[in-house]
Amino acid sequence: MERIQEIPTFKVNGFAALVGIIAIASFGVWLGKGLVGFSNINDLLIYTNNLFGIGLVIVALVAVKGFLTVQPNQARVLVFLGNYVGSVRTSGFWWVNPFASKQLVSLRVRNFNSDKLKVNDAKGNPIEIAAVVVWRVVDSAKATFDVNSYVDFVAIQSETAIRGLASRYPYDTNQENLASLRGSPEEIAAALKEELQARLEVSGVEVIDSRISYLAYAPEIAQVMLRRQQAQAIIAARQEIIEGALSMVEMSIKRLNDNQIIQLDEETKAAMINNLLVVLTAEQNIQPVVNTGSIKL
Repeated sequence: MERIQEIPTFKVNGFAALVGIIAIASFGVWLGKGLVGFSNINDLLIYTNNLFGIGLVIVALVAVKGFLTVQPNQARVLVFLGNYVGSVRTSGFWWVNPFASKQLVSLRVRNFNSDKLKVNDAKGNPIEIAAVVVWRVVDSAKATFDVNSYVDFVAIQSETAIRGLASRYPYDTNQENLASLRGSPEEIAAALKEELQARLEVSGVEVIDSRISYLAYAPEIAQVMLRRQQAQAIIAARQEIIEGALSMVEMSIKRLNDNQIIQLDEETKAAMINNLLVVLTAEQNIQPVVNTGSIKL
């Protein structure tokens, strides 16, 4: 497939061209004013200057079609006799080839909000996901000639990229070194942007940013997955509590021994450890009976 790159086209300042066209038209009217009232062919031959003047007026009228205006962040794509002759990206009032067609292409930043897509994540769980993509056209020629409709192309390729991304990552994970859709938003956004840019390069589109805007388990498993998340959260919390309690018990016994405050036998240590763990890990306020055993001062 033929690839077309954007190139600048020949253009003239519109106000300068307007002055020139008015001058040509005025000169043509002045030359052609005597043509009115000729009676025969001999008179027509005599008034060749008048015919030349009429020709200048016609040229001026045709040249008027070459005027165009370009607003900021817009481009005009010019096609002459089926060939791409260049683009006008500079904002202002210009004159170009009057016989070329002039297609307007917006270079402004746009947003694409995808619909909620139902896909399976890396673990096979059905999820619903949506994303917002910020993009703009950077090559007006590619956007015009390499794809049929660059707006539709962005929409379709964005949804395809979102589906592919969701299938490569799990919704959530307990492993710290493993990225997930919910737990690694920055990494997921970077991966989505990279994949989108690769897909949209052919259309002359630049992806400025992309983010997941909606993420949830599918309704049929939402309650089950919620209970699983709650169970995992409880287990993780209990592990933290137990590790903290063991650390505090170890520190307490070590300080008692290092400072030689009291001497504890093995039975007393076991009882103290048991009671301290009960106090530190209990979910409710309790009043334990601490059995210190025999203490040697």
